[in-house]
Amino acid sequence: MLRLSQRLIKSILSIVLLTWIILSFIIFVNQKNLVYVPSKEYINTPEYYNLNYENHILLTEDGERINSWFIPHVNPRATLLFLHGNGGNISTRLDSINIFHKLGLSVFIIDYRGYGSSSGLPSEEGTYIDAETAWLFLRNKKHISENNIIIYGRSLGGAIAIWLAYKYRSSALIIESSFTSIIDMGKYNYPYLPINLLAKIKYPSDERISNIDTPKLFIHSKDDDIVPYRFGKKLFELANQPKEFLEIHGLHNDGFLISDNKYINGIDNFLINIIKK
Repeated sequence: MLRLSQRLIKSILSIVLLTWIILSFIIFVNQKNLVYVPSKEYINTPEYYNLNYENHILLTEDGERINSWFIPHVNPRATLLFLHGNGGNISTRLDSINIFHKLGLSVFIIDYRGYGSSSGLPSEEGTYIDAETAWLFLRNKKHISENNIIIYGRSLGGAIAIWLAYKYRSSALIIESSFTSIIDMGKYNYPYLPINLLAKIKYPSDERISNIDTPKLFIHSKDDDIVPYRFGKKLFELANQPKEFLEIHGLHNDGFLISDNKYINGIDNFLINIIKK
C-alpha cells in the first residue's frame, strides 16, 4: 500500500513537472503572439469624427514602411505623438484621437510594423525604431520643435513612449494604463512560471522612468482588468518630479471613456500647467 502511494505521488509530481515544462515552452516560443495582437483591417478613419487628416508612410532605418495619420489642429496647443497599445491598429483609437483634438492638440499616430498596413513583423526593438521614426518625422518633416511635442503612450505604447522620452527630450510625457515591465506582467499572469528566464521581450520601463526629467502625467484606473493599478502607481513613484497622477475608473480599454470629464479635465489641467512653464 505504501509503495502504491509513493508511486502515485511520483506520478502526480511527474505530471505536474511535465505540465510546467510544456507551459514554459509554450510561453517561451509564443510570447510575441501574447504581447503583440495586431489587426490589419482599418475600421474607419478620422473622417468619422469630421476630422481632416493626412496619411503618411514613413520609411524606417531598417527598411520597413510604417503607416501613420497626422490630424492637424487649426490652433494647436501642442502636437501629441500617440503610441497605441498592443492590439488593433490606429483605426481603433478614433475615440482617443477625437478627445485629444478637442483638447486643442494636433495628433500624430502610427501603426507599428505588422499593424494595419505597416510592413514587417512587430518586435520590441522594432517598436522602438518605429517610434523614433515618427519622432524624427515630426521634427524634420513637420518642423515641430521638441518643446511643442507631447509623447503619449497607452498600455504597451506607454513602455515605448518611455523609451522614446528617455532618448529624446519633449515638452511632456503622458503614460496611460501602462506597466513596469513585461517581466512583471508575465509574473502577474503566470506566477507559477520562471518568467525571468523565459522573457525575451522586456520593455523595462521601471529601469528608464527615473532618467526622464520632462513633466510627466500618469493615468491609471483602480478597476483596470489587464494592467494592475499597482504597476501604474509604481511607475509614478519611480519617476522624478515634475509629475502628476490621475486616477480614473473603468476597465483597461474603456477607462478613458467611462471617466469622461475627470479624464478630459485631468489632461487639460496638466496641459495648462506645462504650457505655463
